[in-house]
Amino acid sequence: MIRTHRLAVGLAAALASLLASPLALADDPAGMVKVSKGQVSIERAGARLPAAVGTPVLVSDRLRTGRDGSVGVTLRDNTLLSAGPNSLIVIDKFVFDKTTQEGAMSVHIRRGTLAVASGRIAKKTPESVDFHTPTSVLGVRGTEFVVEVEGDGDE
Repeated sequence: MIRTHRLAVGLAAALASLLASPLALADDPAGMVKVSKGQVSIERAGARLPAAVGTPVLVSDRLRTGRDGSVGVTLRDNTLLSAGPNSLIVIDKFVFDKTTQEGAMSVHIRRGTLAVASGRIAKKTPESVDFHTPTSVLGVRGTEFVVEVEGDGDE
């Protein structure tokens, strides 16, 4: 009986600690659409949603722009992502602790163009930020860069 009570107290303390943690939980938005022009959508859980200004961007979201589309996203660490026409960008990983400014980010550029102005995560721990293309992995060592991926990487 005492052992069961201690286990229950320990589990309750662990749960309270997780709930109080400033780290993002899986359903917390990684960021938000700040600019959307032309045909822009977010593919999430098998559904295609319009990427209107103010739409939350979650981890695993696929940002897709059409022939006339462009989108600007601000992540919670103030990283700015700007995708041009015919782009497909996937937010693979985003974790950010606003108290310590630590976290990790991984973004996959499947096709199109992406301009990046890095935020707090890259400034604090640049080794925890990477951008993937179909043929390479880019580490962040500066604060601004542009990536272009040709082809129809529509995975």
